[in-house]
Amino acid sequence: PRIGNFSLRFRGRIRSAAGARWMPFVAEQQSFAEPPERLFFMRATMLGVPVEALHHLRGGAATMRVEAAGVFPISDARGPVLDRSEAVTVFNDMCILAPGTLLDSRIAWESIDPRTTRARFTLGENTIGATLTFDADGLLTNFVSDDRSRASPDGKTFTPMRFSTPVRDYRSFGPFRLAAHGEARWHAPEGEFTYGEFELVELAYNRKETPRPR
Repeated sequence: PRIGNFSLRFRGRIRSAAGARWMPFVAEQQSFAEPPERLFFMRATMLGVPVEALHHLRGGAATMRVEAAGVFPISDARGPVLDRSEAVTVFNDMCILAPGTLLDSRIAWESIDPRTTRARFTLGENTIGATLTFDADGLLTNFVSDDRSRASPDGKTFTPMRFSTPVRDYRSFGPFRLAAHGEARWHAPEGEFTYGEFELVELAYNRKETPRPR
């Protein structure tokens, strides 16, 4: 069915660099398809201190705020580079979590071979690209993009870097079959590493009672 909105819950762990300590987290997300809007709220624990992060994209503009103990600011990122990066995130969500949104005139597809396709997705002023790969059963296995940038810990600077999200462990969420496990990876000059591991706990589409935030 055509998707107007989708909401989900994750749990997993995240880290800031290849050698950094993992932080366990739980997260909730609310997304709207038209016009695209994404709110991602994460609660993590760093050395026993609670850390909260809020990503919000609306009208093609994105913000990312991170606070420790609900009081001390760690990161406050915004601007055109973040907008472009979050456009990649929105398209990644569409491919992995809400494939019913992919019948969209803002997406241009190019077939590479029977198990690989390239896509161009336009959101606001940004057009981003990604390569998607599939297994023999037609299930998505990976998403790779060169149009996302890695933020510094304080959110002040960004470094362009290849981004990928291999997925696996498909199972049923209601009548839908989706990947239950995903990773977020940076392909850094010193080597590729996983910075986030996500387990999909719950997902629902087209909740009528879900208000769009003001």
